[in-house]
Amino acid sequence: MDDKTKTLTAAEAGYHVSDYLISAKIPDENLFAIVSLYKGSCAALRFSDILMLSALDRLRTDSPVFQRFVKLGFIVNFDERAALEAMARGACAFPSKVSLTICPTMGCNFDCPYCFENHKSGKMSPSVQDDIAALAERMLDVSGTKILHVTWFGGEPLLVPDVIESLSDRLITLAEKKSAAYSADIITNGYLLDRKIADMLDRVKVDHYQITLDGIGAAHDTTRHLAGGGPTFERITGNLRSVKIRGHINIRHNVHSGNMAEIKKLRALIAEIAKESGNDLEYYPTPVRDSLTAEKRGKQVDLLCGSAELDVELIRKIGDLSPARGHYCGANNLWNIGIDDQGRLNKCWEDSDKPEHSFGTAAKWNPGDPLNTADHPDLLTVYLNTSGALDDPECRKCVWLPFCCGGCPHQRLFRKRECLSFKADPEAFALKAYEARKTSHQ
Repeated sequence: MDDKTKTLTAAEAGYHVSDYLISAKIPDENLFAIVSLYKGSCAALRFSDILMLSALDRLRTDSPVFQRFVKLGFIVNFDERAALEAMARGACAFPSKVSLTICPTMGCNFDCPYCFENHKSGKMSPSVQDDIAALAERMLDVSGTKILHVTWFGGEPLLVPDVIESLSDRLITLAEKKSAAYSADIITNGYLLDRKIADMLDRVKVDHYQITLDGIGAAHDTTRHLAGGGPTFERITGNLRSVKIRGHINIRHNVHSGNMAEIKKLRALIAEIAKESGNDLEYYPTPVRDSLTAEKRGKQVDLLCGSAELDVELIRKIGDLSPARGHYCGANNLWNIGIDDQGRLNKCWEDSDKPEHSFGTAAKWNPGDPLNTADHPDLLTVYLNTSGALDDPECRKCVWLPFCCGGCPHQRLFRKRECLSFKADPEAFALKAYEARKTSHQ
């Protein structure tokens, strides 16, 4: 046979088993769940497939098994960690979209003990709105992107719906002028989400909501009560039942040791409300995390630990399985910024109430010259340089790196690196990924 047409083995063709595979024996089945944390794929393999995967010197490149392994990312012909590092660096500046998290007020009508913010009264002025509209135009012009996305945050943004409406109108008009697509979502406690507010949000193109319920009745009201005291559960669920909300609604459950027993009941209630109201509701739980602000408040709830935290975080994180992106969140990208009600700029939601973490102002900052126009360049670069955990030796050698990207940048910078609760139990994740895959294909 001519050497030029000779069929090679996978090893001869430069392939090796991915460095980012985890696996688990599937109970009661003669199969193994294999997950590629780099490719974001999951498949069930027979024992004979496992043998072929571990013997690339005999696996031919023209075989269907080889093609399947390549497609799933179980074998690769490149350095995955080097690719992650390149993606991390690229993520800092790549302008896939301009994304603004805008806080029209830092005030809040709730007083939740685990909140990472210290709320202050205030309302975004017309002049700050002018600065934000001008900044959005600069960011679109310099980036060249044709997507403008806004997240309304706070504080509680629905305390000042007039600011949301007026600034949204300006940003939508700007997007139309620049031939850019516009979209928006909102993080709200849902207490003020009546029919009039919902209609206004629909008009200004808000189509995704996050609303938090911490359980049913008193279980919710214990942590998510009014600032002056008083329950909120009935008001929020009443809004969800009676108000037609045009958009997808994530119902977040902040899980701590005192309300973990509410998971099944709350999931069932959300399904019931969705069916009754016709609203598009989706439940997801997430463990409460410690923060400096909550600790200073002196009434932090008891956090989950051990198997309880693992179970809750698995439910939340399994939906994050996707092809590696090289960075954790928008804090690692120049084109994703937060803006408080005074026009101060930050790189993380958890900095929104902390002026000392602001890198500049909407009035002055120019993304075309981002460091020279920043008031505090270090507070910008420190976040960009956390992309991909490039400087952390432990992260660099960890099998979870493509999935977690080194964890929350804010935690790493101001607290400590936050590893996955199931880091030492990859089998649990592999089995949960397999279960999710089976469900999605039914």
